Amino acid sequence: MIITLSGAPGSGKTSVAKIVASRLGVPFHSVGDIRGKMALDRGITLDELNHIGEGDRTTDTEADDIQTKLGETAGSFVIEGRLSWHFIPNSFKVYLACDPHEAARRVFESRRTEDGRDDEPAYASVEEAEKAIAARVASDVLRYRTHYGIDYRDPAHFDLTLDTTSVPGPEAVADKVLAALPAGS
Repeated sequence: MIITLSGAPGSGKTSVAKIVASRLGVPFHSVGDIRGKMALDRGITLDELNHIGEGDRTTDTEADDIQTKLGETAGSFVIEGRLSWHFIPNSFKVYLACDPHEAARRVFESRRTEDGRDDEPAYASVEEAEKAIAARVASDVLRYRTHYGIDYRDPAHFDLTLDTTSVPGPEAVADKVLAALPAGS
């Protein structure tokens, strides 16, 4: 079984995807990691790569091709990425939503912990994180509408949509994802 997790920044996509993959004993893949490496290789930030991508589709096609190939050739796995469901249509598609302020708080706090994420800037405040995340979402929405003609946030694309705002941690969200998998998965 292939499970694709999409969602808002700060919704818990990466954490939940890693937990689900671990519990199922299958590989985990991250489009964010793929694109982060692309940005690093170019000597720019991920936000700069995304901004370039608003007008230049080639910044997305490498990650698109990797996802498509995984979906066609790999066995069972879990992948997190905003458009993974689009490139791997034979997957169980999950969307994680989150209140924007709570998502920003999570992103802000994640950079303050010892094991925090290094793919997010160290924001000075939750409010700064919220503004930056809103700009990133706007850039993503523009890119995906321009290049693919889709809105990645549309619930019609997904088998399961969960609002993680009030769920007490990624383990509990992973429990809900696993409980929703089709029988025999």
